[in-house]
Amino acid sequence: MVIKKPNDIKPSEITSKSNYLSRRKFITGAATAAAALAGGLNLRNMMDDKATVRADGAKLPDVTKSQFSTSEKPTSFQDITNYNNYYEFSTDKYEPNGLSKNFRTRPWTVQIGGLVSKPFTLDIDSVMKLATLEERIYRHRCVEGWSMVIPWVGFPLSALINRAAPLSKAKYVAFETIYAPNQMPNQKRQVLLWPYVEGLRMDEAMHPLTILAVGLYGEVLPNVDGAPLRTVIPWKYGFKGTKAIVKISFTDSEPPTAWNRMAADEYGFYSNVNPNKDHPRWSQKTERRIGDGFFAPKRQTLMFNGYGDQVASLYNGMDLQKYY
Repeated sequence: MVIKKPNDIKPSEITSKSNYLSRRKFITGAATAAAALAGGLNLRNMMDDKATVRADGAKLPDVTKSQFSTSEKPTSFQDITNYNNYYEFSTDKYEPNGLSKNFRTRPWTVQIGGLVSKPFTLDIDSVMKLATLEERIYRHRCVEGWSMVIPWVGFPLSALINRAAPLSKAKYVAFETIYAPNQMPNQKRQVLLWPYVEGLRMDEAMHPLTILAVGLYGEVLPNVDGAPLRTVIPWKYGFKGTKAIVKISFTDSEPPTAWNRMAADEYGFYSNVNPNKDHPRWSQKTERRIGDGFFAPKRQTLMFNGYGDQVASLYNGMDLQKYY
């Protein structure tokens, strides 16, 4: 038997793509047994060097440290940029890297409107000047059962909200991804109802932990991670974060969201990380930390992804088993 060294092994030789795609399997009607297991692989040893995103983006100036950062060790840049879900490009974990390489993020504008006193449209460079940029090292928990620690660069979403001056009847904020099937090949297929949309309750959006991210590891956000602008809400499952945002709207009713429209019984509007509320097809009690290695034990999932002290009060009186 020939034993290959890790650097000689291609991703396709380790596990078939289907074993990584629990949500893709939902779409195609297949079983979803191995997504969480796949998240435990040491990606650094699995990836073809030619397919790897490099940390060579433009440096972001005047980035400050944040009091809200976790002290946990960040996941490597390589793992963050080569293992993720970006369904506009592909339902595969690895393909979005290459498919998003030439995605155009300049020029780029973001429209803010709806129930606000001061609607406006800004180009991305102006958006980045709305507030001081901070490094926010956050835990990231995917609904599929894997996790990372990501050093985002961004600023509180509340800075943009305050500029828009929402009306008193505005209760929710909705986010919309660009619709560009000529650049995002999977938007030519009905994988989801495009464009991707997500939403937050106003108090969630105004919470100091909720940010608009424009960078990663001190550099401009890579295309594969949602450039040029995305939301990050660290106590919620990762799919609540909207990538490549072009529109932010304020509304008086709960906005429709992409995965909730696809499967309301599996992906709720709130989608707070909750180890006591299993997904209908797998447990949420544990998670596989990307980079830990295949044989590393799973970690216990924390309520609200470990941010309960800061956000639990937002849900006082709510049945978190029902409002998931």
